[in-house]
Amino acid sequence: MKKEDYKKLVKKVSPKEPKLRNVLVAFFTGGLIGLIGQIIITLLNVSFGLSKVEAGGWLALIIIFVSTLMTALGFFDKWVTTCKSGLIVPTTGFAHSVASAALDYRNDGLITGLGSNFFKLAGSVILYGVISSFILVIVKVIFCG
Repeated sequence: MKKEDYKKLVKKVSPKEPKLRNVLVAFFTGGLIGLIGQIIITLLNVSFGLSKVEAGGWLALIIIFVSTLMTALGFFDKWVTTCKSGLIVPTTGFAHSVASAALDYRNDGLITGLGSNFFKLAGSVILYGVISSFILVIVKVIFCG
């Protein structure tokens, strides 16, 4: 079978993805995460007297902790199947990728398992984030003084 014939066959038998539904679910899931985050910031601000900056730092810690815990308990993957990128794109997705790698390789030992695979997926995000930040700072210094 030729490559083109195989691609046609796969396209023919593959189920059609409900793109509009996926976009709406991702939009509302991301919005719900944003709403919950804003509620947490307001609660931290009003209840504990934290500034918005301090409350934002605590919010990041809370979101990372909850998404890591949900990954460890096995809930996160099921939610991602339903919510798609609305759940993966925010900070929750980054925490999930690090926790998943840690869980996948925990039986291989601390050095060859966790140590060498911990940032397998998240490493590229960190690398390109640092590189793009560096480039943007250089551009800012050149053009904005």
